[in-house]
Amino acid sequence: MGGRGASSGISDKGKVYGSEYSTLLKSENIKFVKYNDSKSAKTPQETMTKGRVYVTVNDSGDLKAITYYDKSGKRTKQIDISGKPHKIDGKWVLPHSHYGYFHDEKGTFKPSKSDNDIIDKVIQLWNNKRKR
Repeated sequence: MGGRGASSGISDKGKVYGSEYSTLLKSENIKFVKYNDSKSAKTPQETMTKGRVYVTVNDSGDLKAITYYDKSGKRTKQIDISGKPHKIDGKWVLPHSHYGYFHDEKGTFKPSKSDNDIIDKVIQLWNNKRKR
């Protein structure tokens, strides 16, 4: 069960599963979403879609973060594209990556080559959508 409606489809707060976010764009397994309940760009903690990668967009239409999930749908990695830089090896770094279910649970890291590849891909997809 759980507060997010994993069993019943309705959370403890009465929200129907899937109503927290609006889909702005979908390309392959990548879904661009915006959080509906406030102006902050909150990233999804969980998903019911295997292999899904979410890109969270803030209220201004700027890309905030890319999130990855494990086989059970729990968040395992987040790449922050914008927002607050984090200190890595004495330098402020943005974009950067976090591993684990919770933000910064297992540390903050410089983007890997695959991180940079997905960052470039989502920026290109988003810019193409905005030009339409």
